[in-house]
Amino acid sequence: MTISLDEIDRRILAELMRDARQPNTQLANAVGLSPPPCWQRVRRLEKAGIVRGYSARLDMAALGSPETALIEVSLGDHKNYPLEAVCESIAAIPEVLEVHITTGEFDCFVKVAVASNRDLEEFLREKLYKIEGIRSSRSSLSLRCFKSEQSVLP
Repeated sequence: MTISLDEIDRRILAELMRDARQPNTQLANAVGLSPPPCWQRVRRLEKAGIVRGYSARLDMAALGSPETALIEVSLGDHKNYPLEAVCESIAAIPEVLEVHITTGEFDCFVKVAVASNRDLEEFLREKLYKIEGIRSSRSSLSLRCFKSEQSVLP
């Protein structure tokens, strides 16, 4: 279902991106509506699939995984090891935050949360490299993240 977004819809989306836990009354006030039409608009945005859900952002360092590894992965043979199946296997690993099929030299991009360099090595040897079809990878550790968003308003 495709819907046309007006300025109020965009303000609602911006507010929800800023703080999805705010009460409807606060959201309505922020966007210049009374609570009932604001609630109806939010429900319409959810039903249209524009708002796909709500989640908490976790501090990975506080949870014991302060390092972020960025890994580019190449497959050896696309006929015997379909890219989607390999990516689904990678995505099933708990440390994996994101998996993207990509263009260019590598077939997919993987973002992983680990506790240390040693844990990254263990992830690569004991988990990633045991997935059939993976030919090679190139890893980088993120030194510092300046922006981390799940979505943007076009």
